[in-house]
Amino acid sequence: MRRLALVSSIAYSIPNFRGPLIAALVARGVEVLALAPDYDDKIRAAVRALGAEPVDISLERTGLKPFRDVVDMVRLARLLRRIKPDAVFGYFIKPVIYGSLAARAANIRHRYALIAGLGYVYTPGSNGMSRRRKMLRWAVSRLYRFALARCDKVFFQNQDDVDHFVEGGLVDPERVVLLNGTGVDLTRLEPVPPVAEPLTFLLMARLLREKGICEYVEAARLVRRSHPGVRFVLLGGLDPNPGGLTRGEVERWAKEGAIEWRDHVDDVRPLIAASSVYVLPSYREGKPRSTQEAMAMGRPVITTDVPGCRDTVDEDVNGFLVPARDSEALARAMLRFVEEPSLVASMGLESRRIAEDRFDVHKINAVILDELGL
Repeated sequence: MRRLALVSSIAYSIPNFRGPLIAALVARGVEVLALAPDYDDKIRAAVRALGAEPVDISLERTGLKPFRDVVDMVRLARLLRRIKPDAVFGYFIKPVIYGSLAARAANIRHRYALIAGLGYVYTPGSNGMSRRRKMLRWAVSRLYRFALARCDKVFFQNQDDVDHFVEGGLVDPERVVLLNGTGVDLTRLEPVPPVAEPLTFLLMARLLREKGICEYVEAARLVRRSHPGVRFVLLGGLDPNPGGLTRGEVERWAKEGAIEWRDHVDDVRPLIAASSVYVLPSYREGKPRSTQEAMAMGRPVITTDVPGCRDTVDEDVNGFLVPARDSEALARAMLRFVEEPSLVASMGLESRRIAEDRFDVHKINAVILDELGL
């Protein structure tokens, strides 16, 4: 393999989530073309610094617009015919589906896909699966089945997602490769002592309801009734996803004093260093990298007992698992750290140990490179 096209629907995710993989590919003499629809000068520079070449494409990130999506797929196939990569590697829903189909149409010999979580379409909202979401799920499932049949390998990040796709007939089990998430650079994310006073909880996520942000805010209210000095920080940017929160909602929570809001940042290390405990009450994940980042820096974790999230916590060892959509259970888990502050340091040490064992990005990328024949 001499040239690989990496296809994403979010440009910033390329250096942010795939940076070490790109660097490993480039180190092996592979020319990496990073295809995405929303580049700016800063992200282009970051991609080039990794040794890859940013390439603009037309691809909407969210929504199902058949005519627009087909046009974008045809344009992508034409581009792939012109740049002639030896392989195409897509991640996120549209790059996996339309990138794989475009690569097949362009006669690209090798095609790979990464299912990094099932996302909005497969995650019930607060009122269950709406009719619209059921229709989207039906359509996306059929597109997945068609596209993944044309892939050499399909990478997953947790066993629950593998089971869902295999049992649903969406992927041939012979094509499946299970990874331990995206992984983190353990030399860049070194453990630092947790903040002891005031006790500070941190949630880092795109501002989506499915991340459990509403439950986090309600749990913060419950804890602050008896412990008003405890801090609750929310780090994340607004998101156009249908499950996205509005600026007004988040600003009202901050004005109320329930949480402190920080918009998206490029480097999360200072925020993790300024925290005591990491919290992710998500409804479903692939395998959350934010949790892995917090664990690498020695933070205990409270998260939900759902696919992806449950793989990051050993109960009563490095944190606690709570039911999804249950703000009272979340508050009780938070109060364990408030009332037993010694758990913050001891469980944080266990988080770092688990991160070293399971979430080393170089070990995870070695599996991908092996499947790519590198």
